[in-house]
Amino acid sequence: MKTKIFENLSELNKDFTLWLKELLSEKETLSIALSGGSTPKSLFNYWAKNHADDIDWKKIKFFWGDERCVWPSDEESNYKMTKDYLFDHIEVPAENIFRIRGENDPYKEARSYEELLRNELEETNELGVPQFDIVMLGMGDDGHTASIFPHEMNMWDSSNLCVVATHPESRQRRVSLSGQTINAAKHVVFLVTGAAKAKKVKAIIENNEEAKSKYPAAKVAPSSGNLTWYLDSYAGKLLKEKK
Repeated sequence: MKTKIFENLSELNKDFTLWLKELLSEKETLSIALSGGSTPKSLFNYWAKNHADDIDWKKIKFFWGDERCVWPSDEESNYKMTKDYLFDHIEVPAENIFRIRGENDPYKEARSYEELLRNELEETNELGVPQFDIVMLGMGDDGHTASIFPHEMNMWDSSNLCVVATHPESRQRRVSLSGQTINAAKHVVFLVTGAAKAKKVKAIIENNEEAKSKYPAAKVAPSSGNLTWYLDSYAGKLLKEKK
């Protein structure tokens, strides 16, 4: 596990982008599962404004780690957020965008997205799990990640590639990658900002075994060993060793 703490979101965006460009230079194509939330929104906006022309977007296949069960035109849609802040401003082929169809029946869509992942990604995992190059994750104030929440911890260990989760308050259904799919990725990166998440960040990074029983985010442990936390100074302020 690596932990990177930045003074501000701008510096975080710059460093993550440098890493992405380096990784992209070594590959013919790169698959990435995107996250929703305010931190990725800032990153997508940064890419659109500063890297529309110096990143070969045609080499990247875009997927999602989770999606709310809403229409793609809905303001809550992770796809819509990415479209508004990134896709509308760069040259990316439509065939490189693989959205989770939140408007469909969630259980049927979970199975459909599983089939799509098996068709589009290499199955290099010994269990035959499709492998992303990058899975991008956020973390909620409650320690959830993707759309696996603390009250549904069992979904992390599902034998399915995708699961149907329920938000604990709104009861909104969501389609999410399962734990085995996330942990099969070559690289997993958390993008976490804000003081409200500092206690959970500290618990997960410094006392992971105890945190595993409470927070889905603590169960992220890619078999590749390539896990990186990108934090701003607020989210990382309670860590004993600033990195």
